[in-house]
Amino acid sequence: MLVIVAGLNVFPIKSAGAVPVAEAELTTDGLRHDREYMLVRPDGRHLSQREVPELALLRPDYDGVKLVVHTPLAASPLVCEAVDGPPLDVTVHRRPCQGMDQGDEAAEWFSEVLRVPCRLVRFVGTRPTALGGGTLTYADGYPVSVLSEESLDDLNRRMDARLPMARFRPNIVLRGLGPYGEDSVTRLRGDHVDIELIRPCGRCVIINTDQDTARRSPEPLRALARYRTERFGGTREIMFGRLGVPRALGALRVGGELTAS
Repeated sequence: MLVIVAGLNVFPIKSAGAVPVAEAELTTDGLRHDREYMLVRPDGRHLSQREVPELALLRPDYDGVKLVVHTPLAASPLVCEAVDGPPLDVTVHRRPCQGMDQGDEAAEWFSEVLRVPCRLVRFVGTRPTALGGGTLTYADGYPVSVLSEESLDDLNRRMDARLPMARFRPNIVLRGLGPYGEDSVTRLRGDHVDIELIRPCGRCVIINTDQDTARRSPEPLRALARYRTERFGGTREIMFGRLGVPRALGALRVGGELTAS
């Protein structure tokens, strides 16, 4: 089946705002520069919208050298260049990994903006996926997340208010699969690109956070729980979308076609 790439999103800082792009390079770790940075507490634990919904109001832009972060929470943006140095031990959901501390200026800016003591780190090292033999940076468990427009349309028909795709923070938005068609897809292939979809995407309270205001409500997690709760790996999760691992690397473009099988 041919499907259209309807949207591409890169998240330079884990749990911060998205950067919608017209084209993105697919690497072994996901889209280029996705989740390359992360904010951590003084003990090295990652900071996310689960605890600090205001992270949604950070708007990062990163070109591989310079990181610029705008937010309505600060009078002026943070502008800093990537810093190299000795790696620090940090964790993502209690799983150990490493990162390079990006200096006191960045740490002070984020700590003041978010009103939480934290430091910015840049990914270094290697993190394996739980399944599928892939690698990733600071994403929760898999380097690529996928959701179809039709699945969101179906969810919106079940609720009083319509939610934008941004609420669900997918890397790749697809059109043409039909509602929940991604559930049965195991492969997405295009010119020089091959992504294996490994497992459903379990959802948490982050999708209840408005990505433009940082306000939190009971939906859509409550609505999804009524009909999208599944058992995976011995636990029950609310599933919406799919997670994947790149198998062949190349460029993805909005408007481009992929073969779903």
